[in-house]
Amino acid sequence: MRIIFMGTPAFSVPTLKALHAAGHEIVACYTQPPRPAGRRGLTLRKSPVHETAEALGIPVRTPKSLKGADEQAAFAALDADVAVVVAYGLLLPGPILEGTRLGCFNGHASLLPRWRGAAPIHRAIMAGDTETGMMVMKMDEGLDTGPVAMTARVPIGPDMTTGELHDRLAETGAALMAKAMIALEAGTLELVPQPAEGVTYAAKIDKGETRVDWSGSARGVHNHIRGLAPFPGAWCEMRLGGDWQRVKLLGSALEGGAGQPGTIIDGPPITVACGDGAVRLTRLQKAGGKVLDAEAFLRGNPLGPDDVR
Repeated sequence: MRIIFMGTPAFSVPTLKALHAAGHEIVACYTQPPRPAGRRGLTLRKSPVHETAEALGIPVRTPKSLKGADEQAAFAALDADVAVVVAYGLLLPGPILEGTRLGCFNGHASLLPRWRGAAPIHRAIMAGDTETGMMVMKMDEGLDTGPVAMTARVPIGPDMTTGELHDRLAETGAALMAKAMIALEAGTLELVPQPAEGVTYAAKIDKGETRVDWSGSARGVHNHIRGLAPFPGAWCEMRLGGDWQRVKLLGSALEGGAGQPGTIIDGPPITVACGDGAVRLTRLQKAGGKVLDAEAFLRGNPLGPDDVR
């Protein structure tokens, strides 16, 4: 088929590669414009999809908006059978949704209608979900409200991080979308409306919610840390060399023990008491430093019981 692909981050790349490998004609890739990069922002960095499309010889388009009549006409002029959308980052107005013969199909990283919205992978882990998945959905003008065509379920392990789940879902979604396009081309793809019950929203992660609250349960703290790892990263403050510094917490495990919330207690280093139970910190990163395991971190940063907050 003639496909327009629309995506931006690394999460989208496996699907683009899978559709290209399947022999479809990718007539254009739409992606976010290059962003300022480097310490001074003097260079422009292309998105992972942009770089992949260029390597595959696919024309790339980077509009800042799709609301204008000229952009909508240019989209329709591609005369595509279908648009495939995976983490593109721009809202698609009605003329774009209707600008191909068969419509726009989205690869979404949750079991809809749970976790509609921007951060479904983070939110599923932060909420302690034990299962998520990828869904292929025909898009409408609502927020992830369209009918579902295909589903692939993925278990969430008790210590799995967002980074690990992200990679698993990216590959799962690529295979699922390739399968869906075969069925769409054959005219056998069935669409099922989403249920009205069980709707939740995966709001974009706000910086204000990334700090660890040690007064919560150990399981809640553990889910918070792994749900934000590796990006944007949960954090706390530690007294290092006499000064309080922000430290990212990028790995943790549930641990036995109890104590005043936020204090380091006896046990494997570094074990911090929570409101209920305790959490062992396994991977940490000071600002501007490398990610270190707990033992390596302590060799250069000794901590006392009251050096965490």
